[in-house]
Amino acid sequence: MRSGSSIKRSFNLWGMLSAFFVALIILPNVYLFGNLFVQPNENWYHIKTYLLQDYITNTLMIIGFTGVFTVLVGSGLAWLISAYDFPGRRIFNWALILPLTIPPYIGAYTYNGILNYTGVVQRLLRNVLEVQVNPKWLDIMNIQGAIFIFAVFLFPYVYTVTRAFLTNQSASLIENARLLGKNSLEIFTQVVLPISRGAILGGMTLVIFEVLNDYGVVSYFGVQTFSTAIFKAWFSMGDIDTAVKLSGVLMTIVISVLLLERGLRGRKKYSYTTSKVRPIVRTRLRGLKGFWAFFVSFMFLSLGFIIPVLQLLVWSTLTYKKVLNIAFLKLLGNSVVVALVAALIILGVAVIIANFSRLQENWVGKLFSKVTLLGYSIPGAVISMGVILFFVDFDRKLEWFYKALNPNSITLVLSSSIVMLIFAYSVRFLAVGYQSIEAGFEKVGKKFFEASRMLGNGVTKTYFRVDLPMIKPAVITAFALTFVDIVKELPLTLILRPYNFNTLATKTYEYATDEMIHEAAIPALLIILVSVASVYLLNKLGEKEGI
Repeated sequence: MRSGSSIKRSFNLWGMLSAFFVALIILPNVYLFGNLFVQPNENWYHIKTYLLQDYITNTLMIIGFTGVFTVLVGSGLAWLISAYDFPGRRIFNWALILPLTIPPYIGAYTYNGILNYTGVVQRLLRNVLEVQVNPKWLDIMNIQGAIFIFAVFLFPYVYTVTRAFLTNQSASLIENARLLGKNSLEIFTQVVLPISRGAILGGMTLVIFEVLNDYGVVSYFGVQTFSTAIFKAWFSMGDIDTAVKLSGVLMTIVISVLLLERGLRGRKKYSYTTSKVRPIVRTRLRGLKGFWAFFVSFMFLSLGFIIPVLQLLVWSTLTYKKVLNIAFLKLLGNSVVVALVAALIILGVAVIIANFSRLQENWVGKLFSKVTLLGYSIPGAVISMGVILFFVDFDRKLEWFYKALNPNSITLVLSSSIVMLIFAYSVRFLAVGYQSIEAGFEKVGKKFFEASRMLGNGVTKTYFRVDLPMIKPAVITAFALTFVDIVKELPLTLILRPYNFNTLATKTYEYATDEMIHEAAIPALLIILVSVASVYLLNKLGEKEGI
């Protein structure tokens, strides 16, 4: 009887903590939507009359073309790697993920440096090949260039999801299509694309969310989108009401994307009709076909990883003596500390909500699980506005407390501290950590949990002694993914960082916008190095643990 009472108290504790954290996730969004109905001012009327249409057109154009290009490239490479064997395939299988380790804003700085008038491409054409090229032909500082950058650095989202789906598909589908006389192109367009629709759309949705979240690329290229408009309203005008209204319009686009994805998925599902499932037998490509398969894979790997990294390495040799100093060590420390603290907080919140949701098999558990995904689908600039409104109001309510401690205290204590930035990181990237933890719980199931309860152990004791050791690989994965995402994050950090506080991402952005692109190479390379190390760790962990 005492054991049952202990379990109930522990269970209630997990539920109360989960409800508290879910409320914290929701509150910034409540503040944001509550301020959407504030009386508009002159700035908003000006933007609505003269600029809003351009913001909408540019944003939709970028996400539309980027979505199409990443689907074509990502799904095509996934099919090539899954269905064919050719020289270098084993390396390309994992190496084609590497473009994700380079944030698009770093790719934008690098490619502009490569292609501008003093870059290596135009100098080679002028001085070596003696070919005069109109510089406008190689100018990527425009909306077309932004689409190119997003496409070459974000296609791995579609590639990884589609490849994982195709790896588990039955060979009989492909063999039946071949028996019906279909060639490779017809099999890809008429069989592979339809059955992979859900996976492809899932990957494309992640790409679109990344594009909507971006500020570095569009700002550097001078493309007017909602992210740049929100930053301009907040930093240049000091007008949070206008920034909030722009955030509301951007959220409308996000919701529309989610609804469109649901509609395109439809109700069609593809599953096995027999338990005898044979994986796809890869066809060996030899001669010219093998060369072209290698060339296509190498070309996209080069565009998305090898070329930018080589250029950054060259630039770093020119500026490392200038950049590597005490100030840079402080910069590195800032990045590591905020990423470490936020990642640990995210892990703690994720395991609490995930454990509660798997035990509470009703609508409450499902609702809490869905709420954790909210932050990742909302652009960083939008989250920033909600967090600012929430913390400013919170500080005003605590003003009496601050004055009691120190009569000379400033009013906005938390709003001007690192706490607000870490809180925003936790809201933004909780979904990344939560999904890994949830996958770990699903893998181990509830058998051991139930056996521990039968022996009289409570929920909390069972979690620490039984569940946590079993989901250790998932915990490591969650930490690595969230840590890397936070190190790379730019929009949130630019808006919410305390005065004179920089990270690797913000310093890279400052160097690039100040036309000090060579100096930006070393902090950019460190961001890439952390990301590559994470990919390597996760790859090895996946091979060892089967996660």
